[in-house]
Amino acid sequence: MNKSQIESEFRKLQDYICGELELLDGKTIFKEDAWTRDEGGGGFTRTITDGKIIEKGGVAFSAVHGEVSDAMKSQLAMTDGDFFASGVSVVLHPKHPKHPIIHMNVRYFELDNGTYWFGGGIDLSPHYVDLIAARAFHLSLKKVCDKYNPEFYSKFKVWADTYFFLPHRNESRGVGGIFFDNQNENSRLSKIQLLNFCLDLGREFPVIYREQIEFKAYDTPTLEELKWQALRRGRYVEFNLLHDRGTKFGIYSSGRTESILMSMPPMANWEYNFTPEENSEEDKTMKFLNGKIKSFL
Repeated sequence: MNKSQIESEFRKLQDYICGELELLDGKTIFKEDAWTRDEGGGGFTRTITDGKIIEKGGVAFSAVHGEVSDAMKSQLAMTDGDFFASGVSVVLHPKHPKHPIIHMNVRYFELDNGTYWFGGGIDLSPHYVDLIAARAFHLSLKKVCDKYNPEFYSKFKVWADTYFFLPHRNESRGVGGIFFDNQNENSRLSKIQLLNFCLDLGREFPVIYREQIEFKAYDTPTLEELKWQALRRGRYVEFNLLHDRGTKFGIYSSGRTESILMSMPPMANWEYNFTPEENSEEDKTMKFLNGKIKSFL
């Protein structure tokens, strides 16, 4: 399994996810923007807007290569040499506040000295935490993980709980999910098995999101719910700009800024020292996000 084959599989994964999400939304379709990177490689960024369910979303594919830059060495602790990186990244911002933001990415990285690894993850960021829906989400992830290694789910869940966290707020981004990085032969899986794990996670993504969307029927959102949604989107912006590794890698590898920042919500808000009303749904969500991560299974 060489890097060209991996690149091809990730490109096909982008096609699959976009097709399934268009069926789920039922109103609008993705638009594709092809781009090239001066230092080597490029990608295809697909975006969707003003849907029935999805207000703004993106499914990005990239395959870039070139010399490890000084910025990559200093910011990402890399050594001299040439690199190749490919992956698919998805972020969906729903129209309704009771539907969750969802993110997924799978990626492959290789250095010219033969070092390689796979990484990725998927997490759910509800504007309003629903513990039953969160449990269904985690059950689906455990099913994918268990197919490859019964230790993956518990290991990768803790990794996600730690990663998808805003230390400057002492607050979880959402209900977690799974996160993994630097997975190679040391994981006791072959390269093709690790690729298949990433592909299976990607194929499960639209199934998982459909389940979340269809979990409950909701009324037209109130102004208070929309205000809360904008505040929670603001937290999402904070995490991606301050802490997300994928964003940092894209910036420091001279990636395409528009594609890197496709994860930003269509509209967000910040309100100084906002405090929800005691025992409101917003207050219950904040108490969960400010508490210790709980097991859902």
